[in-house]
Parts: sequence; C-alpha cells; structure tokens
Amino acid sequence: MTTPHRPLGFWSATALVVGSMIGSGTFLLPATLAPYGAATLVGWAITLCGALLLAVTFARLARRWPQTGGPYVFARNAFGELPGFVVAWSYWISMWCAIAAIAVAFAGSIGAIFPSLTGTPVRAAGCGLVALWLCAGVNLAGLREAGRVQLLTTVLKVVPLLLFGLVALWFVDTRHYVPFNPSGESLGSVAAATVALTLWAMIGLEAATVPAGSVDDAPRTVARATVAGTAIAGIATVLACTTVLGLLPADVLARSSAPMADAAAALWGPAAGVLLAVVMAVSCVGALNGWTLLAAQLPMAAARDGVLPRAFARENARGAPAFGVIVSCLLASVLVISNYNRSLVDLFRFSVLLSTAATLLPYLAGAAAWLWRGDGRGSRLAAAGALAFSLYALGGIGTEALLWGAGLVLAGLPIYFWLRRR
Repeated sequence: MTTPHRPLGFWSATALVVGSMIGSGTFLLPATLAPYGAATLVGWAITLCGALLLAVTFARLARRWPQTGGPYVFARNAFGELPGFVVAWSYWISMWCAIAAIAVAFAGSIGAIFPSLTGTPVRAAGCGLVALWLCAGVNLAGLREAGRVQLLTTVLKVVPLLLFGLVALWFVDTRHYVPFNPSGESLGSVAAATVALTLWAMIGLEAATVPAGSVDDAPRTVARATVAGTAIAGIATVLACTTVLGLLPADVLARSSAPMADAAAALWGPAAGVLLAVVMAVSCVGALNGWTLLAAQLPMAAARDGVLPRAFARENARGAPAFGVIVSCLLASVLVISNYNRSLVDLFRFSVLLSTAATLLPYLAGAAAWLWRGDGRGSRLAAAGALAFSLYALGGIGTEALLWGAGLVLAGLPIYFWLRRR
C-alpha cells in the first residue's frame, strides 16, 4: 500500500532500479565487448561485485538519509554544500548523457524491425529523438503515471530477457570463446576497459534513492529495492550478454546495431530476431522513462536547497518537475544531434563512456560519505570496497570521455558561485 503523497511502493521502486539498469546496455553491449571475447568475463566479475558493494552502501545511506536527491543528498549531508553541488551537477550530466545513449539504442532496435527507418544517420537520430520525447511526455503527466509505465515495461523486458539467456545458453558455440583474449592486450588492460563498459549496464543501481521523498516507507523500501533490483538486473544482464558472445562470431557482433536480435535470428529465424528487437525497444523505452524521471527529480531536490536554479523545483499541475524534464531532454537531444554522423555503435560507446565517467563521481562520493559518517564494521568495509571499485573503473574510462566529463563538471561551477552571490 502507498499513501497518496508517496505514490511509489516497493515494486515500483524495484522496477525503477531494474528498469534503469536493464536498458540499452544489455542489448548493445555485446557489440562493444566483442573485440575482447571471453575475457570480458573478468570485467563482468569485477563489475558485478563492485555493483553489489555499491548497492549495499547506497542502501545504508538511504536508511540514514531517506530524502529526495539520492547521491546529491548523501554528499551534501556528509561533506557540505559545494561537494553536494558538484555531485548533483555531475550526476545530472550523467543522466541526460544516459538518455542520449538509450535513445541511440532504441534507434538500433527499431532498425532491426524496420531497417528503412534508420537507413541514414539522420533517420536513426530522428527515431531516437521520438522515443526520448515520448518518455518526456509520460513524465510530464506525473510521477504516478511514470511509475506505472516503469513497472509495466520492466516486466515486459525482464521475463523475455531471462528466457532468452537461459534457452540460448544451450546453443552456445564454445569456439566463439577461443581465443580467450583475442584483443592482443594484456588481461589487466582488458579488465580495466571492460569494467568501464560493463559498468554502464549496472548504472542505475542507485535509482530508488533519488525519488526517496515520494517512496512509501522510504528508509525500508528504498534499501530493499536497491539491493533486490541490483541483483535481478545483474544476473539477467551478465547471463544474456555472455550468451550472445558465444552465439555469433566477434566480427559479426562488432558490426551489429542490435546484436541480441541478430543472435536470436541466427538461432531461430527472422521472426525471433524481430521479437527480440521488439523486446529491446520496450526495454529502451522503459529505461528512457526511468532516467527521465531521475533527471528531473535530482535537480528538483538540489533546487529546493538553493544549490541549483529555482526553476528546477517548479512543478506543473500534475506535480511533475516540468522544467527539469524539458531541459534534461533538450540537452540529451543536443548530444544525439551533434554526434549523429557517427555510427550507432560509435555514438552509443561515446555516450556510454561519458555518462559512466560522470556517474562515477557520485559513486565515489556516496562510498566516501558512508566511510566518513556511517557506522558498522561490515557496512564500512563494503563502502571501502565500493570506493576502490569506483576508482578502478574511473581509470578505464579513457582520456576523451574523462576530459569531456571534467569539462562539463567545471562548467557548472560558475552557476554555483553565481547562486551563492545571490
């Protein structure tokens, strides 16, 4: 049961976590991971362990501070206003970058169903933008409606994804896993690179902490939803992505804009490929809906504290932070349009790394916050592991994405000091 003022219950909160994590990454990652072969399992193992440590840490933080804002609130309460602003700004950047990446992935799934719709870069970008603004409309209709769409789309993608992974596992050709590391790089370098990519599939584990003020019995519900959602999404994602690597040759996967759909088509015929592409499209819509919700809720919380411009705190007649929804989707649209001439896989990879780089700062701040202000030897040990994992993942992001991320974060500082002067 949920109260009228707190429309999100346990299942909606869990769906927000699972739906935000299982989006484009699960369906497109096999293409970006193909050059590393079976060695990606090393990266997956590190990422899954790190994600669970982060989930435990954020669950404890949500029990301590069950307020809307998630990582921003944790950083502000633990370290002060300026660190809180930097985390809020960085996390918000990661959100609209994620929206852009998922919109690109949606275009890839539509291309597998209707190739003519994505036959040119302009058409592909247009498909992604349509889905992006459709989800913006859902969120403008109110938090309860967005929560219902999230629950529905999560069920529609998790069940088929698990079935695909379990059934397709029996058709894996182990020769596609040989050699174990076809990249020619050292195993350590491969692990660092694949952790940066596979972490994209785990981003969203903190999703339930962001709208905590709208969650029923937030201290208990958010903590449970965070851990349960991370475990469900992690198992489904690793199973599906690893299975696809064993179904198609690496060179075929690397060129695919919908590798899971292509794998299903190779196994069971074109109809199966179309069905998986439909599931991917639904998955992307669910993830777009979830990230659009988060991209408005977080700046709303910061604006109420005076850390971001007050416009982000304004709500429309349906109680939705309309300004945050519109601005976040506009920035995501600019990112898609400004890079439309890249291939879908290249644009997806760039958006993923940029979003991951911007997300790691909130992860670092959250782990450090519990180490600084938390209690309990076990939970603080988990926070130390989460901090070490986040630092390790940051090292594998790459220079281009790190420079872009640092530049975007620094660009926000004038806004902070302008607000302080006012």
